[in-house]
Amino acid sequence: MRLTILGGGGFRVPLVYGALVRDAVAGHEPRVTEVVLYDEDATRLRAVASVLEQMAPEASRPAVRSTTDLDEALTGADFVFSAIRVGGLHGRTCDERVALDLGVLGQETTGPGGIAYALRTIPVARAIAERVRACCPQAWVINFTNPAGMVTEAMQELLGARVTGICDSPIALARRAARALGLDPARTEPDYVGLNHLGWLRGLRHAGRDVLPDLLADDAALGHVEEARLFGPAWVRLLGVLPNEYLYYYYFARESVAAILAGGDTRGEFLLRQQEGFYASAAADPGAAYREWQQVRRERDATYMQESRQERAAGERDEEDLQGGGYEGVALALMAAIARGERSTMILNVCNGSAVPGLPPEAVVEVPCAVSASGPQPLATRPLAGDQLGLLQQVKAVEQLTIRAAVTGSRSLALKAFALHPLVDSFTTAQALLDGYAQRIPEVAAALPNG
Repeated sequence: MRLTILGGGGFRVPLVYGALVRDAVAGHEPRVTEVVLYDEDATRLRAVASVLEQMAPEASRPAVRSTTDLDEALTGADFVFSAIRVGGLHGRTCDERVALDLGVLGQETTGPGGIAYALRTIPVARAIAERVRACCPQAWVINFTNPAGMVTEAMQELLGARVTGICDSPIALARRAARALGLDPARTEPDYVGLNHLGWLRGLRHAGRDVLPDLLADDAALGHVEEARLFGPAWVRLLGVLPNEYLYYYYFARESVAAILAGGDTRGEFLLRQQEGFYASAAADPGAAYREWQQVRRERDATYMQESRQERAAGERDEEDLQGGGYEGVALALMAAIARGERSTMILNVCNGSAVPGLPPEAVVEVPCAVSASGPQPLATRPLAGDQLGLLQQVKAVEQLTIRAAVTGSRSLALKAFALHPLVDSFTTAQALLDGYAQRIPEVAAALPNG
């Protein structure tokens, strides 16, 4: 099989390739035999190609080919993995700073930063979908491009159910909860529901019983769950659920803004500096690219959401999380289930249908799915609590306004999306956000030519 990776010069591409190498060593058939890396930046492509060449002996790894031609990359692909970043990390720093300068959360997927990121990304993602339809209509598209829920929904309008969004946050949360109780995560069934970066683990079934109440009642066990340390035992017990880590930005909005401002550099500024150093080092000494990548990756993972953990005294990230697989494992499992017909249940971003009552049928939601050779099918979920459903409905309305703004180029729809987001506190602030993003990010201005 041929896997095409869009954003092939991205820093996290070796994670996906490493998962493929482990799969090849295990001798699974059929497996990916060729990886095509596509990126507009040839220098970044060369750096990542150097890393991949040093990851394993040639005989035990898939062949790699690089190109800056999109149609060439897509032609003949069986799976397309999309992980692009329109505007680069410089754009991410603007996503963060424009909002923070107005006293509003600055984060790449949540709040106004996520809207700005989506506005410039959706037109590019839809153009890619058009080329997929022309060059490899039989291919399955696995989307990790953020904001994953919005981008997946926008691409599904053109490609339908052959586009699936993935994220490692929900399954990582469920695994942590199971391990905290001394259970094998593979023998548990998570009751998880939400949107991308906005969901809750509402139950965890083991041997026919929901064991999540046992976890919530156990102080020692909760201490082993990063999310419980982040939110605090008192709050998760009041909620009666374990929230996705990104809900920290909603439940502790003031603290989040204060912590980010107090931290000096934003996450985007840290990553921009870090990755500029990596790519420069890889270009200067290609033979050491893999060793350098490993060191940088370790630092990147260890500092994830660092300002929030420090503000809440949540401690360092668990070693098991740093060692364990993330989104690359989700992607590989999804490909295996479809290509090999290995039935599996996974938490994915898919078209709702009737899976989540109260949300539009065309909305992309993040829920457990049954996956087989015919692709993922969302499983029905229990009705949401009022506070959960209300938040999801408001954020989904904002997401769909953002998609329509990006598709039509409407500045008015974009303004409405900013103003209706629950983390934006006034229409005046929304106007300032939109003006700030359009001034500082050329791709945002270009995406909104209409009134």
